[in-house]
Amino acid sequence: MVSELINANPIIYEKKQRRARTAPSACDDDCALESIDELEVFDHIRDIKDPEHPYSLEELKVITEEAIELDDQRSYVRVTFTPTVEHCSMATIIGLCIRVKLMRSLPSRYKVDIRLAPGSHATEAAVNKQLNDKERVAAALENPGLVSMVDECLAPSYD
Repeated sequence: MVSELINANPIIYEKKQRRARTAPSACDDDCALESIDELEVFDHIRDIKDPEHPYSLEELKVITEEAIELDDQRSYVRVTFTPTVEHCSMATIIGLCIRVKLMRSLPSRYKVDIRLAPGSHATEAAVNKQLNDKERVAAALENPGLVSMVDECLAPSYD
């Protein structure tokens, strides 16, 4: 029922056209050392579906290319996302979806840091703590209901 949605009428933005990327060099003996860039990280997460709406996180401007920081030398990725409203009850689920997608997509050498944009959420510190605590993330991924919701958000869309 639409009246139950936290943000029943979100602003929808146009998706950016995907840019052509050069093919990565062939892996030698150690693919874990494969280099990535911010665009590749964005391409992995741009199509994640919002838990409440039939739109992608890119279409809702929850994530943007500019909000991805990458230090390939230190194997560090930070994704900062902005919920559509400051009291979004789905912020933790959105962050968990981003984390799971990157865990499944990036070489294992990368440490991933998922954050809410500063000042974008009423419980920003608590959500950031949950999203970056290994034990809490592991516990969440043992919950069949949460895993089902995450998998639904990560399912490919065919538009």
